[in-house]
Amino acid sequence: MLPFVRTVNGYLADYILIILLIGTGIYFTVRTRFVQIRCFGEGMKKVFGSFSLHGGKQQGGISSFQALTTAVAAQVGTGNIVGACGAILTGGPGSIFWMWIIAFLGMSTIYAEAVLAQKTREVDANGNVAGGPVYYIRKAFPNGFGKFLAGFFSVAIILALGFMGCMVQSNSIAESCANAFGISGWAVGIIIAAVAALTFIGGVHRIASVTEKLVPLMTCLYLLGGLIILIARIQYLPAALGMIFRYAFAPQAIIGGGVGAALKTAISQGAKRGLFSNEAGMGSTPHAHAIAKVEKPHDQVVVAMIGVFIDTFIVLTMTALVVISCLYVDNGPLAAGAADGIAKTNMAQLSFGMVFVEGLGSAFVAICLLFFAFSTILSWNLFGKLNVQYLFKNKNVALLIYAIVATVFIFLGSLLSNDLVWELTDFFNYLMVLPNAIALIALGSLVASAAKEGEAAWKSQNAKKN
Repeated sequence: MLPFVRTVNGYLADYILIILLIGTGIYFTVRTRFVQIRCFGEGMKKVFGSFSLHGGKQQGGISSFQALTTAVAAQVGTGNIVGACGAILTGGPGSIFWMWIIAFLGMSTIYAEAVLAQKTREVDANGNVAGGPVYYIRKAFPNGFGKFLAGFFSVAIILALGFMGCMVQSNSIAESCANAFGISGWAVGIIIAAVAALTFIGGVHRIASVTEKLVPLMTCLYLLGGLIILIARIQYLPAALGMIFRYAFAPQAIIGGGVGAALKTAISQGAKRGLFSNEAGMGSTPHAHAIAKVEKPHDQVVVAMIGVFIDTFIVLTMTALVVISCLYVDNGPLAAGAADGIAKTNMAQLSFGMVFVEGLGSAFVAICLLFFAFSTILSWNLFGKLNVQYLFKNKNVALLIYAIVATVFIFLGSLLSNDLVWELTDFFNYLMVLPNAIALIALGSLVASAAKEGEAAWKSQNAKKN
Protein backbone atom coordinates (compact mmCIF):
# COMPACT_ATOMS: atom_id res chain seq x y z
CA MET A 1 0.00 0.00 0.00
CA LEU A 2 2.81 2.44 0.87
CA PRO A 3 4.21 2.93 -2.70
CA PHE A 4 0.70 3.54 -4.11
CA VAL A 5 -0.34 6.06 -1.44
CA ARG A 6 3.03 7.79 -1.68
CA THR A 7 2.65 8.18 -5.47
CA VAL A 8 -0.85 9.69 -5.17
CA ASN A 9 0.30 12.00 -2.39
CA GLY A 10 3.21 13.13 -4.54
CA TYR A 11 0.87 14.49 -7.22
CA LEU A 12 -1.49 16.03 -4.66
CA ALA A 13 1.25 17.71 -2.62
CA ASP A 14 3.47 18.85 -5.51
CA TYR A 15 0.70 20.39 -7.57
CA ILE A 16 -2.87 20.61 -6.22
CA LEU A 17 -1.97 21.30 -2.59
CA ILE A 18 0.61 23.99 -3.36
CA ILE A 19 -1.76 25.78 -5.74
CA LEU A 20 -4.68 25.65 -3.29
CA LEU A 21 -2.80 26.64 -0.14
CA ILE A 22 -0.71 29.41 -1.67
CA GLY A 23 -3.50 30.58 -3.96
CA THR A 24 -6.12 30.70 -1.20
CA GLY A 25 -3.68 32.42 1.16
CA ILE A 26 -2.79 35.09 -1.39
CA TYR A 27 -6.45 35.58 -2.27
CA PHE A 28 -7.51 36.27 1.33
CA THR A 29 -4.40 38.28 2.11
CA VAL A 30 -5.38 40.65 -0.70
CA ARG A 31 -9.16 40.58 -0.03
CA THR A 32 -8.65 41.35 3.67
CA ARG A 33 -5.89 43.88 2.98
CA PHE A 34 -3.22 41.92 4.88
CA VAL A 35 -5.37 41.21 7.91
CA GLN A 36 -2.57 39.09 9.40
CA ILE A 37 -0.51 42.28 9.72
CA ARG A 38 -3.23 44.85 10.41
CA CYS A 39 -4.94 42.84 13.15
CA PHE A 40 -1.94 41.02 14.61
CA GLY A 41 -1.61 43.37 17.58
CA GLU A 42 -5.33 43.19 18.24
CA GLY A 43 -5.21 39.41 18.24
CA MET A 44 -2.28 39.31 20.66
CA LYS A 45 -4.10 41.66 23.06
CA LYS A 46 -7.23 39.53 22.98
CA VAL A 47 -5.28 36.32 23.63
CA PHE A 48 -2.94 37.48 26.38
CA GLY A 49 -5.10 40.27 27.75
CA SER A 50 -7.69 37.73 29.01
CA PHE A 51 -5.35 34.79 29.63
CA SER A 52 -6.85 32.23 32.02
CA LEU A 53 -6.36 28.54 32.77
CA HIS A 54 -9.84 28.29 34.29
CA GLY A 55 -12.38 29.27 31.66
CA GLY A 56 -15.10 27.19 33.28
CA LYS A 57 -18.04 25.54 31.59
CA GLN A 58 -19.78 27.85 29.16
CA GLN A 59 -23.49 27.41 28.52
CA GLY A 60 -23.95 26.26 24.92
CA GLY A 61 -20.31 26.75 23.94
CA ILE A 62 -16.77 27.38 25.18
CA SER A 63 -14.79 30.50 26.03
CA SER A 64 -12.67 32.30 23.45
CA PHE A 65 -9.44 31.18 25.13
CA GLN A 66 -10.71 27.59 25.39
CA ALA A 67 -11.49 27.69 21.67
CA LEU A 68 -7.96 28.93 20.95
CA THR A 69 -6.29 26.28 23.11
CA THR A 70 -8.48 23.57 21.58
CA ALA A 71 -7.41 24.77 18.14
CA VAL A 72 -3.74 25.11 19.16
CA ALA A 73 -3.90 21.64 20.73
CA ALA A 74 -4.79 20.36 17.26
CA GLN A 75 -2.09 22.47 15.60
CA VAL A 76 0.79 22.04 18.06
CA GLY A 77 1.51 18.33 17.95
CA THR A 78 3.62 15.79 16.15
CA GLY A 79 3.89 18.13 13.15
CA ASN A 80 5.92 20.61 15.18
CA ILE A 81 8.57 18.05 16.10
CA VAL A 82 8.50 14.96 13.87
CA GLY A 83 6.86 16.78 10.94
CA ALA A 84 9.36 19.64 11.02
CA CYS A 85 12.25 17.17 11.22
CA GLY A 86 10.85 15.18 8.31
CA ALA A 87 10.57 18.31 6.18
CA ILE A 88 14.17 19.28 6.95
CA LEU A 89 15.48 15.77 6.31
CA THR A 90 13.69 15.42 2.96
CA GLY A 91 13.58 19.00 1.67
CA GLY A 92 16.59 20.47 3.46
CA PRO A 93 16.67 23.34 5.97
CA GLY A 94 15.16 25.61 3.31
CA SER A 95 11.81 23.84 3.65
CA ILE A 96 11.34 25.77 6.91
CA PHE A 97 11.34 29.02 4.91
CA TRP A 98 8.48 27.71 2.80
CA MET A 99 6.67 26.65 5.99
CA TRP A 100 6.92 30.26 7.12
CA ILE A 101 5.46 31.46 3.82
CA ILE A 102 2.61 28.95 4.08
CA ALA A 103 1.96 30.03 7.68
CA PHE A 104 2.00 33.77 6.86
CA LEU A 105 -0.53 33.25 4.08
CA GLY A 106 -2.36 30.72 6.25
CA MET A 107 -3.04 33.37 8.88
CA SER A 108 -5.37 35.08 6.42
CA THR A 109 -6.86 31.72 5.46
CA ILE A 110 -7.61 30.80 9.08
CA TYR A 111 -9.14 34.26 9.46
CA ALA A 112 -11.52 33.42 6.62
CA GLU A 113 -12.31 29.99 8.07
CA ALA A 114 -13.06 31.40 11.52
CA VAL A 115 -15.20 34.24 10.11
CA LEU A 116 -17.36 31.83 8.15
CA ALA A 117 -17.51 29.34 11.03
CA GLN A 118 -18.83 32.06 13.36
CA LYS A 119 -21.28 33.51 10.83
CA THR A 120 -22.80 30.20 9.70
CA ARG A 121 -22.97 28.38 13.04
CA GLU A 122 -26.31 27.13 14.29
CA VAL A 123 -27.86 27.15 17.77
CA ASP A 124 -30.47 24.54 18.70
CA ALA A 125 -33.46 24.93 21.04
CA ASN A 126 -31.30 23.99 24.05
CA GLY A 127 -28.72 26.64 23.28
CA ASN A 128 -26.08 24.20 22.01
CA VAL A 129 -23.86 25.61 19.27
CA ALA A 130 -22.76 23.70 16.18
CA GLY A 131 -20.53 25.03 13.44
CA GLY A 132 -17.70 24.29 11.08
CA PRO A 133 -16.91 23.87 7.39
CA VAL A 134 -19.97 21.73 6.62
CA TYR A 135 -22.17 24.72 7.46
CA TYR A 136 -20.33 27.27 5.36
CA ILE A 137 -19.95 24.77 2.53
CA ARG A 138 -23.75 24.42 2.48
CA LYS A 139 -24.08 28.22 2.52
CA ALA A 140 -21.67 28.58 -0.38
CA PHE A 141 -23.55 25.98 -2.43
CA PRO A 142 -27.18 25.71 -1.24
CA ASN A 143 -28.01 22.83 -3.53
CA GLY A 144 -27.21 19.18 -4.13
CA PHE A 145 -23.59 19.98 -4.93
CA GLY A 146 -23.18 21.70 -1.56
CA LYS A 147 -24.74 18.77 0.24
CA PHE A 148 -22.34 16.41 -1.53
CA LEU A 149 -19.29 18.56 -0.73
CA ALA A 150 -20.31 18.86 2.93
CA GLY A 151 -20.78 15.10 3.19
CA PHE A 152 -17.47 14.49 1.43
CA PHE A 153 -15.71 16.84 3.86
CA SER A 154 -17.31 15.17 6.89
CA VAL A 155 -16.23 11.70 5.82
CA ALA A 156 -12.72 12.96 5.00
CA ILE A 157 -12.23 14.66 8.36
CA ILE A 158 -13.53 11.66 10.31
CA LEU A 159 -11.02 9.45 8.51
CA ALA A 160 -8.19 12.02 8.47
CA LEU A 161 -8.33 13.26 12.04
CA GLY A 162 -10.60 10.97 13.99
CA PHE A 163 -8.88 7.79 12.80
CA MET A 164 -5.71 8.18 10.67
CA GLY A 165 -4.44 11.38 12.28
CA CYS A 166 -4.68 9.96 15.78
CA MET A 167 -2.63 7.00 14.54
CA VAL A 168 0.20 9.41 13.63
CA GLN A 169 0.10 10.91 17.11
CA SER A 170 0.15 7.58 18.96
CA ASN A 171 2.78 6.26 16.53
CA SER A 172 5.09 9.17 17.29
CA ILE A 173 4.52 8.81 21.03
CA ALA A 174 5.36 5.10 20.83
CA GLU A 175 8.50 5.71 18.72
CA SER A 176 9.83 8.44 21.01
CA CYS A 177 9.09 6.46 24.19
CA ALA A 178 10.81 3.40 22.71
CA ASN A 179 13.87 5.52 21.87
CA ALA A 180 13.97 7.20 25.28
CA PHE A 181 12.76 4.55 27.72
CA GLY A 182 12.79 1.26 25.82
CA ILE A 183 9.04 0.81 26.36
CA SER A 184 7.32 -1.40 23.77
CA GLY A 185 4.86 0.26 21.39
CA TRP A 186 1.87 -1.88 22.32
CA ALA A 187 2.21 -0.96 26.02
CA VAL A 188 2.30 2.76 25.21
CA GLY A 189 -0.63 2.30 22.82
CA ILE A 190 -2.82 0.69 25.48
CA ILE A 191 -2.14 3.46 27.99
CA ILE A 192 -2.74 6.31 25.49
CA ALA A 193 -5.90 4.68 24.14
CA ALA A 194 -7.31 4.13 27.63
CA VAL A 195 -6.68 7.68 28.85
CA ALA A 196 -8.00 9.15 25.59
CA ALA A 197 -11.20 7.08 25.80
CA LEU A 198 -11.91 8.40 29.30
CA THR A 199 -11.49 11.97 28.09
CA PHE A 200 -13.66 11.40 25.01
CA ILE A 201 -16.58 10.46 27.26
CA GLY A 202 -16.59 13.92 28.83
CA GLY A 203 -17.40 15.63 25.54
CA VAL A 204 -16.47 19.12 24.37
CA HIS A 205 -16.38 20.77 27.79
CA ARG A 206 -13.97 18.24 29.29
CA ILE A 207 -11.71 18.47 26.24
CA ALA A 208 -11.77 22.29 26.40
CA SER A 209 -11.00 22.19 30.12
CA VAL A 210 -8.04 19.87 29.58
CA THR A 211 -6.58 21.78 26.63
CA GLU A 212 -6.82 25.22 28.26
CA LYS A 213 -4.47 23.95 31.00
CA LEU A 214 -2.32 21.52 29.04
CA VAL A 215 -1.51 23.61 25.96
CA PRO A 216 0.07 26.67 27.67
CA LEU A 217 2.06 24.51 30.09
CA MET A 218 3.38 22.04 27.53
CA THR A 219 4.28 24.83 25.07
CA CYS A 220 6.22 26.77 27.72
CA LEU A 221 8.07 23.61 28.81
CA TYR A 222 9.15 22.77 25.27
CA LEU A 223 10.17 26.35 24.47
CA LEU A 224 12.20 26.54 27.68
CA GLY A 225 14.08 23.35 26.75
CA GLY A 226 14.67 24.61 23.22
CA LEU A 227 15.89 27.97 24.52
CA ILE A 228 18.48 26.21 26.67
CA ILE A 229 19.75 24.36 23.59
CA LEU A 230 19.96 27.55 21.53
CA ILE A 231 21.82 29.39 24.30
CA ALA A 232 24.30 26.52 24.51
CA ARG A 233 24.71 26.58 20.71
CA ILE A 234 24.42 30.36 20.33
CA GLN A 235 27.55 30.60 18.17
CA TYR A 236 25.86 28.39 15.55
CA LEU A 237 22.51 30.21 15.52
CA PRO A 238 23.39 32.75 12.77
CA ALA A 239 24.59 29.89 10.55
CA ALA A 240 21.40 27.92 11.22
CA LEU A 241 19.22 30.89 10.22
CA GLY A 242 21.40 31.44 7.17
CA MET A 243 20.90 27.84 6.05
CA ILE A 244 17.12 28.25 6.17
CA PHE A 245 17.23 31.20 3.77
CA ARG A 246 20.10 29.95 1.59
CA TYR A 247 18.70 26.47 1.01
CA ALA A 248 15.18 27.77 0.44
CA PHE A 249 16.30 28.71 -3.08
CA ALA A 250 19.29 26.39 -3.60
CA PRO A 251 18.28 23.15 -1.84
CA GLN A 252 20.11 20.92 -4.34
CA ALA A 253 23.35 21.77 -2.53
CA ILE A 254 22.24 19.70 0.44
CA ILE A 255 19.59 17.24 -0.78
CA GLY A 256 21.07 16.52 -4.22
CA GLY A 257 19.40 16.35 -7.64
CA GLY A 258 18.83 19.13 -10.14
CA VAL A 259 17.88 22.68 -9.18
CA GLY A 260 14.26 22.37 -10.31
CA ALA A 261 13.58 19.00 -8.70
CA ALA A 262 15.27 19.99 -5.44
CA LEU A 263 13.35 23.28 -5.25
CA LYS A 264 10.07 21.49 -5.89
CA THR A 265 10.89 19.05 -3.08
CA ALA A 266 11.70 21.85 -0.64
CA ILE A 267 8.50 23.77 -1.46
CA SER A 268 6.25 20.69 -1.40
CA GLN A 269 7.72 19.58 1.93
CA GLY A 270 7.11 23.05 3.32
CA ALA A 271 3.55 23.03 1.99
CA LYS A 272 2.44 19.61 3.19
CA ARG A 273 4.25 19.70 6.53
CA GLY A 274 3.08 23.29 6.98
CA LEU A 275 -0.50 22.13 6.42
CA PHE A 276 -0.08 19.26 8.87
CA SER A 277 1.38 21.63 11.44
CA ASN A 278 -0.79 24.78 11.38
CA GLU A 279 -3.84 23.27 9.60
CA ALA A 280 -4.79 26.60 7.97
CA GLY A 281 -6.99 25.78 4.98
CA MET A 282 -7.63 22.22 6.09
CA GLY A 283 -10.95 23.00 7.80
CA SER A 284 -10.20 21.44 11.19
CA THR A 285 -9.77 24.29 13.68
CA PRO A 286 -12.89 26.26 12.55
CA HIS A 287 -14.89 23.71 14.56
CA ALA A 288 -13.37 25.10 17.76
CA HIS A 289 -13.69 28.76 16.77
CA ALA A 290 -17.32 28.27 15.72
CA ILE A 291 -18.45 27.40 19.24
CA ALA A 292 -16.51 30.16 21.03
CA LYS A 293 -18.78 32.54 22.95
CA VAL A 294 -17.80 36.05 21.88
CA GLU A 295 -19.64 39.33 21.40
CA LYS A 296 -18.65 39.68 17.74
CA PRO A 297 -17.22 37.13 15.28
CA HIS A 298 -14.22 39.42 14.70
CA ASP A 299 -13.23 38.99 18.36
CA GLN A 300 -12.60 35.30 17.79
CA VAL A 301 -11.19 35.35 14.28
CA VAL A 302 -8.25 37.59 15.19
CA VAL A 303 -7.54 35.16 18.03
CA ALA A 304 -7.59 32.29 15.51
CA MET A 305 -4.74 33.91 13.57
CA ILE A 306 -2.56 33.91 16.67
CA GLY A 307 -2.93 30.12 16.85
CA VAL A 308 -1.17 29.76 13.48
CA PHE A 309 1.52 32.23 14.56
CA ILE A 310 2.22 30.34 17.80
CA ASP A 311 2.26 27.00 16.02
CA THR A 312 4.66 27.81 13.19
CA PHE A 313 6.63 30.94 13.98
CA ILE A 314 7.30 30.01 17.60
CA VAL A 315 7.04 26.27 18.34
CA LEU A 316 7.96 24.81 14.95
CA THR A 317 10.72 27.38 14.43
CA MET A 318 12.20 26.42 17.79
CA THR A 319 12.40 22.79 16.64
CA ALA A 320 13.97 23.81 13.34
CA LEU A 321 16.65 26.01 14.90
CA VAL A 322 17.56 23.36 17.48
CA VAL A 323 17.85 20.61 14.87
CA ILE A 324 19.75 22.67 12.28
CA SER A 325 22.15 24.19 14.83
CA CYS A 326 22.93 20.74 16.25
CA LEU A 327 22.87 18.39 13.24
CA TYR A 328 23.74 20.57 10.23
CA VAL A 329 26.10 23.42 11.06
CA ASP A 330 29.76 23.00 11.97
CA ASN A 331 30.07 19.79 9.90
CA GLY A 332 27.25 18.11 11.79
CA PRO A 333 26.16 14.55 10.89
CA LEU A 334 23.64 15.90 8.33
CA ALA A 335 25.84 18.63 6.84
CA ALA A 336 26.17 16.65 3.61
CA GLY A 337 22.57 15.37 3.58
CA ALA A 338 20.83 12.29 5.00
CA ALA A 339 22.89 9.96 7.20
CA ASP A 340 22.42 6.38 8.40
CA GLY A 341 20.68 6.01 11.74
CA ILE A 342 19.08 9.47 11.64
CA ALA A 343 15.36 9.63 10.85
CA LYS A 344 12.61 12.17 11.37
CA THR A 345 11.48 10.28 14.48
CA ASN A 346 14.78 10.67 16.35
CA MET A 347 16.29 13.91 14.95
CA ALA A 348 14.92 16.10 17.76
CA GLN A 349 15.99 13.62 20.42
CA LEU A 350 19.51 13.45 18.99
CA SER A 351 19.68 17.25 18.89
CA PHE A 352 18.59 17.75 22.48
CA GLY A 353 20.94 14.94 23.51
CA MET A 354 23.93 16.88 22.15
CA VAL A 355 23.50 19.50 24.91
CA PHE A 356 21.65 17.59 27.58
CA VAL A 357 23.11 14.21 28.42
CA GLU A 358 21.90 11.77 25.77
CA GLY A 359 19.33 9.98 27.91
CA LEU A 360 17.92 13.21 29.36
CA GLY A 361 17.58 14.87 25.95
CA SER A 362 15.78 11.87 24.53
CA ALA A 363 13.48 11.67 27.56
CA PHE A 364 12.72 15.41 27.43
CA VAL A 365 11.58 15.26 23.80
CA ALA A 366 9.58 12.09 24.47
CA ILE A 367 7.71 13.74 27.35
CA CYS A 368 7.01 16.92 25.36
CA LEU A 369 5.88 14.89 22.38
CA LEU A 370 3.62 12.84 24.64
CA PHE A 371 1.77 15.96 25.78
CA PHE A 372 1.75 17.57 22.34
CA ALA A 373 0.45 14.47 20.58
CA PHE A 374 -2.07 13.57 23.28
CA SER A 375 -3.65 17.04 23.23
CA THR A 376 -3.86 16.78 19.43
CA ILE A 377 -5.63 13.43 19.75
CA LEU A 378 -8.24 15.06 21.99
CA SER A 379 -8.91 17.99 19.66
CA TRP A 380 -8.92 15.92 16.49
CA ASN A 381 -11.32 13.42 18.03
CA LEU A 382 -13.63 16.31 18.89
CA PHE A 383 -13.56 17.66 15.32
CA GLY A 384 -14.36 14.21 13.95
CA LYS A 385 -17.13 13.80 16.53
CA LEU A 386 -18.82 17.03 15.46
CA ASN A 387 -18.94 15.74 11.89
CA VAL A 388 -20.34 12.37 13.00
CA GLN A 389 -23.15 14.35 14.64
CA TYR A 390 -23.72 16.16 11.35
CA LEU A 391 -23.88 12.97 9.27
CA PHE A 392 -26.02 10.65 11.39
CA LYS A 393 -29.52 11.01 12.79
CA ASN A 394 -29.08 8.36 15.48
CA LYS A 395 -26.31 10.36 17.11
CA ASN A 396 -25.86 8.38 20.32
CA VAL A 397 -25.21 5.06 18.55
CA ALA A 398 -23.03 6.71 15.90
CA LEU A 399 -20.95 8.53 18.51
CA LEU A 400 -20.46 5.36 20.54
CA ILE A 401 -19.24 3.45 17.47
CA TYR A 402 -17.01 6.40 16.51
CA ALA A 403 -15.42 6.53 19.98
CA ILE A 404 -14.74 2.78 19.97
CA VAL A 405 -13.21 2.78 16.47
CA ALA A 406 -11.13 5.88 17.24
CA THR A 407 -9.77 4.23 20.39
CA VAL A 408 -8.82 1.12 18.42
CA PHE A 409 -7.02 3.25 15.80
CA ILE A 410 -5.04 5.02 18.52
CA PHE A 411 -3.80 1.65 19.71
CA LEU A 412 -3.06 0.40 16.18
CA GLY A 413 -1.06 3.54 15.43
CA SER A 414 1.47 2.54 18.07
CA LEU A 415 2.16 -0.71 16.19
CA LEU A 416 2.18 0.15 12.47
CA SER A 417 4.90 1.37 10.12
CA ASN A 418 5.68 5.04 10.70
CA ASP A 419 5.91 5.89 6.99
CA LEU A 420 2.59 4.27 6.07
CA VAL A 421 0.74 6.01 8.90
CA TRP A 422 2.07 9.41 7.81
CA GLU A 423 1.25 8.86 4.13
CA LEU A 424 -2.33 7.78 4.88
CA THR A 425 -2.87 10.80 7.10
CA ASP A 426 -1.47 13.13 4.43
CA PHE A 427 -3.80 11.61 1.83
CA PHE A 428 -6.98 12.24 3.82
CA ASN A 429 -5.74 15.69 4.90
CA TYR A 430 -5.45 16.65 1.26
CA LEU A 431 -8.99 15.44 0.60
CA MET A 432 -10.24 17.76 3.36
CA VAL A 433 -8.56 20.77 1.77
CA LEU A 434 -10.41 20.44 -1.56
CA PRO A 435 -14.06 21.14 -0.52
CA ASN A 436 -12.95 23.54 2.22
CA ALA A 437 -10.88 25.74 -0.10
CA ILE A 438 -13.61 25.79 -2.76
CA ALA A 439 -16.19 27.03 -0.23
CA LEU A 440 -13.81 29.62 1.25
CA ILE A 441 -13.16 31.21 -2.13
CA ALA A 442 -16.86 31.13 -3.03
CA LEU A 443 -17.62 33.15 0.13
CA GLY A 444 -14.68 35.53 -0.24
CA SER A 445 -16.87 38.66 -0.35
CA LEU A 446 -18.40 37.76 3.03
CA VAL A 447 -14.93 37.44 4.53
CA ALA A 448 -13.79 40.75 3.04
CA SER A 449 -16.81 42.62 4.43
CA ALA A 450 -16.25 41.04 7.86
CA ALA A 451 -12.64 42.26 7.82
CA LYS A 452 -13.80 45.84 7.09
CA GLU A 453 -16.46 45.69 9.81
CA GLY A 454 -13.98 44.33 12.33
CA GLU A 455 -11.42 47.01 11.56
CA ALA A 456 -14.03 49.77 11.89
CA ALA A 457 -15.26 48.37 15.22
CA TRP A 458 -11.71 48.11 16.58
CA LYS A 459 -10.90 51.72 15.59
CA SER A 460 -14.15 52.93 17.15
CA GLN A 461 -13.41 51.07 20.37
CA ASN A 462 -9.91 52.52 20.60
CA ALA A 463 -11.23 56.03 19.85
CA LYS A 464 -13.63 55.78 22.80
CA LYS A 465 -10.80 54.70 25.11
CA ASN A 466 -8.71 57.66 24.02
